[in-house]
Amino acid sequence: MMMSLPTNHWGLYTDLYELTMAQGYFFCEKKDEPAAFNYFFRTNPFHGGFTVFAGLQSFLEVLSSFTFSESDIQYLKDQGFNNIFLQFLEGFRFSGNILSVHEGEIMFPNEPVVQVEGNILECQLIESLLLNILNFQSLIATKSFRIKMVAGDKTYAEFGLRRAQGTGALHASRASAIGGASSTSNVMAGKSYHLPVSGTQAHSWIQSFSNEIDAFRAYAKVHPENTVLLVDTYNTLKSGIPNAIVVAKEMEKAGNRMQAVRLDSGDLAYLSKKARKMLDDAGLNYIQIIASNQLNEYVINSLLKDQHAPIDSFGVGTELVTGKADAALDGVYKLCEINGTPRMKFSENTEKMTLPGKKQVYRCYDNNGMFFRDAILLQDENPEEAETIFHPVYSEKRTRINMLKKEPLLHPVVKNGQVVLKNKTPGEIHQYLINRSEKLPEEHKRFISPHIYKVGISPNLMEIRNQFTAGFE
Repeated sequence: MMMSLPTNHWGLYTDLYELTMAQGYFFCEKKDEPAAFNYFFRTNPFHGGFTVFAGLQSFLEVLSSFTFSESDIQYLKDQGFNNIFLQFLEGFRFSGNILSVHEGEIMFPNEPVVQVEGNILECQLIESLLLNILNFQSLIATKSFRIKMVAGDKTYAEFGLRRAQGTGALHASRASAIGGASSTSNVMAGKSYHLPVSGTQAHSWIQSFSNEIDAFRAYAKVHPENTVLLVDTYNTLKSGIPNAIVVAKEMEKAGNRMQAVRLDSGDLAYLSKKARKMLDDAGLNYIQIIASNQLNEYVINSLLKDQHAPIDSFGVGTELVTGKADAALDGVYKLCEINGTPRMKFSENTEKMTLPGKKQVYRCYDNNGMFFRDAILLQDENPEEAETIFHPVYSEKRTRINMLKKEPLLHPVVKNGQVVLKNKTPGEIHQYLINRSEKLPEEHKRFISPHIYKVGISPNLMEIRNQFTAGFE
């Protein structure tokens, strides 16, 4: 029997080891110990210079339903969990605090993006849920914004439902809109997230008629105010475009206008130039050209900047919703404090060592109002007293920040288990992203060898980190 996804109780949407640890905390009398965890990522995706943070609202919505139903408890009992622990889970709800940067914020490796504070048991239980949602949506939002950067004032629709990883398509559509997609083909995502939806016809529509022009005429008759014709089923230049021109002229006589033609195969630059000339020569300069077929930021950049293809809009599917060529964002969730005592993870790989203690991140601006450095301070530090920040690994590298404007990035989004964040639409989050990106220097936005944005730690944080390191040498 196939089960549908849970809607009211999400407690089982976790890895088994979260539950085994939770039961361990429960019986070791540690379940009420106060703890703090940091969510951060170690590298930017796509060899880029930044990451767009996304998925926060989706995570908080599911967190509110992170409870266990009667059947969930029975299932865990069947897996061998203790009855006393299961009685505790019957009434479980997250009751801690969460601080986060704004959704749509531009972030960089190894700095806290989210800080979760509560008892050790509840903080541990929500780890997998948090990572699942934030890692994926941040990956897709970053990919989408890279496309937006090269598309400029050209629009692009997200067409990825059929190639997405199952129902992850819903979150992919949302994250794509945060990054800059103007619409989605996913109707359920459109309804769920108030996104514009778009779509025309597939080749099967054309093939279902005895000839192409009849297919075009029938579609134009049914959709006279939104006629977009797919012109590559047989021969784009010898059949598709000529037939589209005939139908467009017939629509004009009926008082309507064809909206666009779509190219879905072949040499898109060559075909779009030929199609543009044919349409213009027929007096149909108002008909737009839409291009699709395995597009990504590099192909679109080449079409527009290198080949000057007269394409007005794009449909981007597989490479957008799957985050190709990166399969995942390497975001992690690490304990940084327990019982008021800082904790630190050690590793033979220096880049995998973590920073101890509760923290705040401050964005420092240069004299032109542009992002200059990010400073990681202990949560109770006064940013105005932080004169210098140090490279987290190479302490000889430092930057003075005492004269710079500083902006705290972590803000309360959950207090005592209650969500206090005001919801925003993906469009509103995208506008926030646009505003922030305008403050990011261009050298961090380039695709090839982007300049590394500097993130440093305060002397106090470095001292605590060094004390831990010295103690384990």
